[in-house]
Amino acid sequence: MRTRLLMQVAALAVLPLAAMPAFAAGGDSGGTGGGTETVTQCKNGQVFDKKLNKCVEPKQGMLDDDNIYEAGHALAMAGRYDEAIAVLSLAEDKTDPRILNYLGYSHRKAGRITVGLGYYQEALQNDPDYTLVREYLGEAHLQLGDVKAAREQLGEIEKRVGKDAREYGMLAEQIDHFLKS
Repeated sequence: MRTRLLMQVAALAVLPLAAMPAFAAGGDSGGTGGGTETVTQCKNGQVFDKKLNKCVEPKQGMLDDDNIYEAGHALAMAGRYDEAIAVLSLAEDKTDPRILNYLGYSHRKAGRITVGLGYYQEALQNDPDYTLVREYLGEAHLQLGDVKAAREQLGEIEKRVGKDAREYGMLAEQIDHFLKS
């Protein structure tokens, strides 16, 4: 039963990527700087195996953490938060800050803000310089009405990458919007 569930989740993880551009693993640049190739579209229930260069039936353990991250990220950005959580939870490396970040993001966007905060904090323990986590953490603090904590994250982003960084601009804009509303 568990194997069947994992196979279904693995299939769900890759299917939304069929119509989306594939990006280089590890980046959170919103699609900039990634590869321009597209993921091959497979029949329902199949996934594209890069090693075999063809569509295959999914098997437990066939997706590496980079593919899990890419699929989870795509699902989260598509607003499919519970599916993203299911996929990201399959990662072997439970300390990967990218995985933890999008687990936090998905929980937060699904309304579980305090759960998201925990994932963000864990991601920062593993990589304190991961500014996208800090930007999302600042947004979570704003959702809770804590402008001071959001500004602290803005300061941390500035200290690490400066005011010209995308994450700085995004969080500064969110803080301004929050204060005006």
